[in-house]
Amino acid sequence: MSATTQAPERVPDKHRRAIMRVEDVVKVFGGLTAVAGVSLEVPERSIVSVIGPNGAGKTTLFNMLTGLYKPTSGRVLFEDHDISRRRPDKITKLGVARTFQNIRLFGAMTASENVLIGRTARMRAGVAGAIFRPPWVRNEERDAEARARELLEYVGIAPRSLDRLATELSYGDQRRIEIARALASDPRLLLLDEPTAGMNPQESEQLKQFLFKLRDELSLTILLIEHDMKVVMGVSEQITVLDHGEKIAEGTPSEVRSNPRVIEAYLGKQDEDSHPPTPHRPDGDGAA
Repeated sequence: MSATTQAPERVPDKHRRAIMRVEDVVKVFGGLTAVAGVSLEVPERSIVSVIGPNGAGKTTLFNMLTGLYKPTSGRVLFEDHDISRRRPDKITKLGVARTFQNIRLFGAMTASENVLIGRTARMRAGVAGAIFRPPWVRNEERDAEARARELLEYVGIAPRSLDRLATELSYGDQRRIEIARALASDPRLLLLDEPTAGMNPQESEQLKQFLFKLRDELSLTILLIEHDMKVVMGVSEQITVLDHGEKIAEGTPSEVRSNPRVIEAYLGKQDEDSHPPTPHRPDGDGAA
């Protein structure tokens, strides 16, 4: 294969079961409809992206999938469990984890301690166990600490950085710590909200390859919000496009790239004799 040859696009397997199904979800804030009847399916062991201009409703949709918002109507199913009204911690225990667009690490904690927070969803010790700390609780804590360090090394954090404060590390490392914290809950579905935000092209390329590693080595399913079209087109098996809260397109990267409604949503209407380019990364922070 020559250096300029593109890798073949991965064709969605129509017979693979959906690990998550979003059925006609609506979210209304006061008189504003942020998400208007969006439906989508996330096939097991796939990488699926949700894209759209700023204000399209992407993060609002993610917040409904993870329990931070309750849908005004419609429902969200994970592994055939209706999670539309469940608390975020209950959804995490079922096997759904996420990162956030703006990094949410605890600055006064080390990298390892931040990841330990994510492990609490899988620990059995309650309040009494934490106070009296019988032998089985101490064993569980040691196992959790070992798992946290293992995950940090897996995502690429150097061993010498594991006990440094998270805020002392580079922006790219902080992103990796956040992913490690999400992985600590042993998810089956991982939701990543703008994981390449603030990264340089080299870091974005490394992140792209890491997504394949997560899917192939850990058998994870990944649902991604992303503005970097090079990353989106390079990793996605399926792409859903939102604009003003509505789903305007869905399909493979090649189908979405050539869709006139997608081009219009990103670039505005073009003259009839113009040839609009491939959708590019818009300015802004990708807010819901």
